[in-house]
Amino acid sequence: MAKGYWIARVDIRDAEGYKGYVAAAKPAFEKYGAKFLARGGEFTELEGKARARNVVIEFPSHQAAVDCYNSPEYQIAAKIRQQVADAEMVVVEGV
Repeated sequence: MAKGYWIARVDIRDAEGYKGYVAAAKPAFEKYGAKFLARGGEFTELEGKARARNVVIEFPSHQAAVDCYNSPEYQIAAKIRQQVADAEMVVVEGV
């Protein structure tokens, strides 16, 4: 079974508020087997408009990645994130 990946590009408007998102999202990530492969850090903008923070999270499957996002646990965190940051997020299936 192919793994699933969240790819998120984020601009944080409220760094202190974003800490609340990180704490609230942790139970969902643990429940669905999330493994962070990239979380912020240095990046090189090659094409298009970059955002300040880039995150790649690996899940055991594409379905687990989608289920994590749609879970009640993560939706609590998502509401916090949406108040303090702007983001694009996709789930992609691994090869």
